Amino acid sequence: MAIVRANVLICAGSACVSSRAYEFKDALLKALEEAGIREEVNVVDTGCVGTCDLGPVAIVYPDGVFYVRLKPEDAKTIVNEHLLKGRVVNRLLYQEPITKEVFPSLSEIDFVARQKRIVLRNMGIINPESIEEYIAREGYQALAKALTMTPEEVIDTVKRSGLRGRGGAGFPTGLKWELARKAKGSPKYVICNGDEGDPGAFMDRSILEGDPHSVIEGMMIAGYAIGASKGFFYVRAEYPLAIERLELALEQARNYGLIGENILGTDFSFDIELRRGSGAFVCGEETALIASIEGRRGEPRPRPPYPANKGLWDKPTVINNVETLANIAPIILNGAEWFSSIGTEKSKGTKVFALAGKVNNTGLIEVPFGTTLREIIFDVGGGIPGGKKFKAAQTGGPSGGCIPAEYLDLPLDYESLKQIGAIVGSGGLIIMDEDTCMVDVARFFLEFTQSESCGKCPPCRVGTRKMLDILERIINGEGEEGDIERLIELGNEIKQDSLCGLGQTAPNPVLSTIRFFRDEYEAHIKEKRCPAKSCRALIAYQVIPDKCRGCGICARICPVGAAQGKPREIHHIDKDLCIKCGDCFAKCPFGAIEKVDIFAEKH
Repeated sequence: MAIVRANVLICAGSACVSSRAYEFKDALLKALEEAGIREEVNVVDTGCVGTCDLGPVAIVYPDGVFYVRLKPEDAKTIVNEHLLKGRVVNRLLYQEPITKEVFPSLSEIDFVARQKRIVLRNMGIINPESIEEYIAREGYQALAKALTMTPEEVIDTVKRSGLRGRGGAGFPTGLKWELARKAKGSPKYVICNGDEGDPGAFMDRSILEGDPHSVIEGMMIAGYAIGASKGFFYVRAEYPLAIERLELALEQARNYGLIGENILGTDFSFDIELRRGSGAFVCGEETALIASIEGRRGEPRPRPPYPANKGLWDKPTVINNVETLANIAPIILNGAEWFSSIGTEKSKGTKVFALAGKVNNTGLIEVPFGTTLREIIFDVGGGIPGGKKFKAAQTGGPSGGCIPAEYLDLPLDYESLKQIGAIVGSGGLIIMDEDTCMVDVARFFLEFTQSESCGKCPPCRVGTRKMLDILERIINGEGEEGDIERLIELGNEIKQDSLCGLGQTAPNPVLSTIRFFRDEYEAHIKEKRCPAKSCRALIAYQVIPDKCRGCGICARICPVGAAQGKPREIHHIDKDLCIKCGDCFAKCPFGAIEKVDIFAEKH
C-alpha cells in the first residue's frame, strides 16, 4: 500500500464549481497519474472555504499551503513543483510569503483569522459527501448525548444558550421548542427552512453543500426535544448541489441507523423527507412554507395561531432555518455557558454573513455578534476596492435597511440594528461605495419584493406597486414635489397593514434610505441630478480631450457606434446614439471617458 505524501482539499462549493473547480480537479488527477504518484496523494472535495472571489481554491496538507484562482493548466505545475520537489508555487498563493520559509495557510489570512467559526466549523475541512469524516469531527455525538438527557433538559440547554433564530426574526429558539413541546396535538413536526431567497444571500446554500450532516443532526435533536417523529427539509429547487448532497447525507444517516426506528438503541424514532421549493420568495415565510409542503398554494395566513401550536396539517410544528439548526450540536456538546459567552448580552453566539458588493474580499464569513461593521469591511473584507469611500451597507436583504458610514462602529446585533431601522435578517450583507445611488438601491430591492408578492393582501400587492412607480419616476428624472412624503406614507401603511413579514418589511429599504440619504432623493427630484452619477436617465458620457490618446478602444467596444473618431485622433461620443451602457467608461485605459450630469450640461 502506497504511503500518502499529501492531501489536496479542493473547494467544491457552488462558487468554486462555477469557476471550473472540477476542471482543475480533473487536470490534477491526470497530472498525478502522469507523475506516477496518484496513489500517494488524496484529492478530496470539500465545502465552501468562504473565499468565494478567489475560487477555485485548494489547500495542500500537511503544509497547509493555500492556493487560489486556480486554472486547469496550474495542476501540472503544482504536481511537478510542490508535490514532487517540495517547492511552493508562489504565484498561486493568496499573498506572497514574507520569507521563503513562511507560507500563509488558510487559517492565517486575515479573511479567516478574524472569524470565529461555529456553524462553519467543518467547512473546507471535511468531505461533505462522507458521513465518516463528519463523525470523525464529533459528528452525531451531540445526538447521542441528547438522547441521554430528558427532552426538557435539552430544551433548557438551548434556552440558556441564548440561541435566537438565524432566519431573520431572531425569536428565541429554546422558547419556540418549549412552546411546541407543551402544545397539544400529535404527531408533531420539525421543518428546516432552506428556502433562502434574498438577493446576495448564500449562507444556507453553502452550509447544506458543505456540511449537511450538521443540519440533519440539529433537526434530529429538535425532533427529540419537542416529541416529534417526522421532519421535513424545505430547500429551494434552485440549489441543485445542496439538494444532491443533502439527499446523499440523508441516505448515509439512514444506513448508519441515525434516522429511522429506535435510533442508537433508544425509544426515539425519527424520519426526514426532503421537499423542493418552486422559487417563490414568499415561501420563506413560515405559514406559506407550510402551505407549500401541504400541497397548497404558497400563501401566508394570519397569525395567531402560530405554527408551534397549529402548524403543518394543523399539528404543533417547529420551523428553524439551516443556520439555526447547525448551531445545535455544538451547543449540546459544549454547553449553554460556552455558547452564551460569545456575542453580546442579548445576541448570543456568532452570525454567518454573505459578504458581497464593493469590498475586496467577498464570500462567506462567520463573526461573533457585536462585531462592528468597520471590522467586517476593513479587517475581514479587506476594505473598499480602488480606494473608494464606504457609503452604506444593506443588511437583511429586501426586508432590511441601509447602514450609513456614520454607523461604521455600531455593533452588529439584533438590538443595535433595530434602533437605526435595519435588521440582521438571514445574513445578507451588501457593501456599497460612493458610486452607488441609494435611490436606485431602494428601487432594486422594492422591485424584487413587489415581483415576489403573492398578491393575497392589497397593502402589499397594490402598495408596493405604487411605491415602485414613484421610485421609477424619480430615477428617470420625473420626480415631483411631495414624492418623498408619499413614499413615507405608503411605506408606513404597508408595514402596518400587510398580512405577512414579506409585506411588513418590504418598505424598509426605501424608508431607511430616505432617513439617511434624503438629500439624494431631493437632488433627483428638485435638480434632476443623481449625485452618484449612476442613474442612466440623468447622466451622459463624454470624452475628456486632454486625456484621449485616440487608441480607438471605445469605438471598437461601443455596441451602437456612439463612440467615434479616427485612429490617433481625439474621439467623441454621439449622445443621440449613446445607450449609456458604460462600456467605454469601464474599458478606457487612460480614464478619458467621464460621466456628466445632464442637468449640469443644460444649466
